[in-house]
Parts: sequence; C-alpha cells; structure tokens
Amino acid sequence: MKLKVFNQTGSNIGEENFSDKVFAESNNDTLVYLASKKYLAAQRQGTHSALTRAEVSGGGKKPWKQKGTGRARAGSIRSPLWRHGGVIFAPKPRNYDLGLPKKAEKKSIRVLLSDRAKEGKVIVIDSIIIEKPSTKEMTSFLKALKIEGAKVLFVLNPYNRKVYLSGRNIKHLNIKESANAYDILNSEYVVMTRDAAKKFEEIL
Repeated sequence: MKLKVFNQTGSNIGEENFSDKVFAESNNDTLVYLASKKYLAAQRQGTHSALTRAEVSGGGKKPWKQKGTGRARAGSIRSPLWRHGGVIFAPKPRNYDLGLPKKAEKKSIRVLLSDRAKEGKVIVIDSIIIEKPSTKEMTSFLKALKIEGAKVLFVLNPYNRKVYLSGRNIKHLNIKESANAYDILNSEYVVMTRDAAKKFEEIL
C-alpha cells in the first residue's frame, strides 16, 4: 500500500510503501463491532449497587396477621412493593469487560486502518516539531493538511508532550501514542508520524 507522506507545512514530499497486511486488510464489520463494544464496555465503572430485600434493615416481623384484617396479606415491611423496601434484581458491582482474542483486536485495527487508507484519510507526516506548546501552531498544522474542523485521530510515536499540549484544547482532535479500534472508528482522519506507521506495522 502506497501512502502519501507530508511534512509539517502540509506539503506532499512523496509516497512510501507500507505493509498491505496493515493498510490493505479486507473488511470485517462484525469484528469491528465486537472490538468497539469491548472498548466501550471496559469504560463502565461497574460500581452501581442497591440493596435487595434480604439486605435492607428491618422487616423481621410480619406487619399484621395473615387473615381477618381486610388488607392484602404482607410478610415484611421490606417487601419491594413497599416504600423503603428492597430492590427487585438489585444491581451489584460487576466487571463489564468482554473477552476478545488479541489477534481479533489487532485485526479489527488493521481493518479500520485499511478502510481509512482506501478513502485517502490516512495521513502520514514525516515529523512534527513544536518548540513550545502552541494551540495556534497546531491549528495552522491542521489547516495546512486541510482537515481543520474534522474529527482527527493523531497518533504520535514516540509520544511528544509539547504536541499533546498544543492540541488538547482543539475540538475533535484526539492525540494518542497508540490507538484502538474505537479511536479509529470515531475519527474521520487518522494522522500519524512515519515512526507511528512503522510501529503499527511492527505490532499488528
């Protein structure tokens, strides 16, 4: 797969060959769905908790006798039907992580990178150098690449804190050292340094 390589000023400085295994993978919507679902499930804290009728204090005594009062029969004041009663099927702390083989996760990333590459939405840059954090400089960089305002995933490898600080206040710009399937799916363009592209080839 040949991808165009740009410099920091947005000028095309040529093309470079990258692995077809990473940037020309066949489509697999089911795998992408499962990988995204796994990521979103892992974001859930799972700390929700409520008390069942067995855990609510009180309710040991039968409120009134079974028959003869004219009222509905009741065995406990902590019945879920009563005020201050327990909760039916009360939620309890749990882990929402979903199992997905590592090979499947890697393939889902390859599928999405390939999809963006086919659309011409994978942008490889030679390098980016920012002397001091500057949102203005990062905005100019996005303008030069003609992707200002779009949802952009910027993959930096090695990670550069100055670049991160320059772009963290820009809406729809997500700067990361690596990326998962959901990050790529949730972006229109994937911008990566040449080193990051090589790292993807090595890992995937």
